[in-house]
Amino acid sequence: VLDSFTELEAELEAELEAELEARKKQYEYYSNKLLSFSDKVEWKELGALMSIVRGASPRPISAYLSSDEDGVSWIKIGDVEPDAKYITSTAQKIKKEGVSKSRLLKKGDFVLSNSMSFGRPYILGIDGCIHDGWIAMSDFTKTFSPDFLYHLLRSELVQNYWKQKASIGTVKNLNIDIVKSTKVPVPSLEVQKDKVSILDKFDALVNDISIGLPAEIEARRKQYEYYRNKLLTFKELECSK
Repeated sequence: VLDSFTELEAELEAELEAELEARKKQYEYYSNKLLSFSDKVEWKELGALMSIVRGASPRPISAYLSSDEDGVSWIKIGDVEPDAKYITSTAQKIKKEGVSKSRLLKKGDFVLSNSMSFGRPYILGIDGCIHDGWIAMSDFTKTFSPDFLYHLLRSELVQNYWKQKASIGTVKNLNIDIVKSTKVPVPSLEVQKDKVSILDKFDALVNDISIGLPAEIEARRKQYEYYRNKLLTFKELECSK
């Protein structure tokens, strides 16, 4: 009986992970199709469409960290989950006098990571300062809706270009020149809205199962442990006097 439970648990886990992978591939396929545009749509370099700058760090950073409530959020890669879309809080803050030595961004601006999740875009849900491990993108709302830009920056078109350019040399480095030189399609805001409505639905499907997968596996493991403990529980035999 215990062997049967073990096999069932392993099979379920494999099926759920296969389903997640299938959903991700489905999203990537339709995302790339929806973000493919002909030459009829104008293509421009990102640097001509928005402000793109690198972050900066007040040094030594330890002298500028603050525990005050009115401190300025200090945004680090450790403050975000790899699959998150927004940055909504930070573990640390810096003193106001450190702002002029850093790069202050506003809610709604984008940041790109240059470590861990290389080239991964995040939308700021808060105001805050970034260090030089981030690249910031702002002043784009006349050209792009934030949601469309988010999907566009995650697309194969953009990500493959960045990986190709950043791999030149011994150190993989996504610098602002690479980001500025990236050519992207610039459809109308109305077209962007239509694309986003479809892309968001696929994104939600992937995220829903990504969230549900660990919970389902954990529930099955607890179920297995419960029945295992029940099956391995024995009453003590009473010795006759």
